[in-house]
Amino acid sequence: MATVTILGAGDIGGALARQLAAIDIVSRIVIVDDLANVAAGKALDVAQSSPVDRYHTAMSGTADVAAVVGAAVVVLADVAAPPGSEWKDEGGLALIRRVAGLNQLAPILCAGAGQSQLVERGVNELGVSRMRLFGSAPEALRSAVTAIVALEAGAAPADISLSVLGRPPHQIIVPWDEAAIAGRLATQVLSAAQLARLDARIARLWPPAAYTLAGAATRLIRTALTRTRRVHAALVTVTREEGSPGGSAMMPITLSPAGIANLVAPSLSARDRVRFETSMRS
Repeated sequence: MATVTILGAGDIGGALARQLAAIDIVSRIVIVDDLANVAAGKALDVAQSSPVDRYHTAMSGTADVAAVVGAAVVVLADVAAPPGSEWKDEGGLALIRRVAGLNQLAPILCAGAGQSQLVERGVNELGVSRMRLFGSAPEALRSAVTAIVALEAGAAPADISLSVLGRPPHQIIVPWDEAAIAGRLATQVLSAAQLARLDARIARLWPPAAYTLAGAATRLIRTALTRTRRVHAALVTVTREEGSPGGSAMMPITLSPAGIANLVAPSLSARDRVRFETSMRS
């Protein structure tokens, strides 16, 4: 089993450590934060709940970024202080440079909602592969959209299948023609008025909150490490063929332990295809 290193002991980092430990698929989780006592305290809290929830993940906290050496996945989350501060801008870029130098194999997953420029700059300026450096916040958005669709349709969230594409928060595309509710096309279950109402609400779902962001990162890590065949929404740097080169967008992907395995071409109606291509080139 593998080690996952979480950079940041803030709300996202702490929730991610708890959720990832509870699914019991990694042998060790290390939380790294400049406030080493906070990182160690959150690690201890998660470790002490293991006998209750019956998982075996070893936990530790440190201020030493060298903890990324040998990790199977490195996650950039949020720092303990000030609260709500995701890794981004120059500090985040310097951290990615250091992580990429210390660990040349592990995927680098940006778990925050405000890290699109960090993903873009890490790929374009530092030369990190876009298959290795990507963001999981779109999966959190997909979860939020699924929740409101379930309420609108009077269905269980587990019965909803949909994708999110484009650039949040104002260029989010949900291809309703390929979405499904309990095995039926969403366009057969929901009226045009209901779909329009949902489209109007989607932008307000961004940014997702810390617990949802942590859940999304956990989901991607589980899929990658267990080699599960599952499609997720991720923030990916796009190429010239896909849109505005060097920018980023939400796209469907599959995963492997090395990071993104494939970018999945969405099946879109003519209208959604135009909307998607417009968002990618804006």
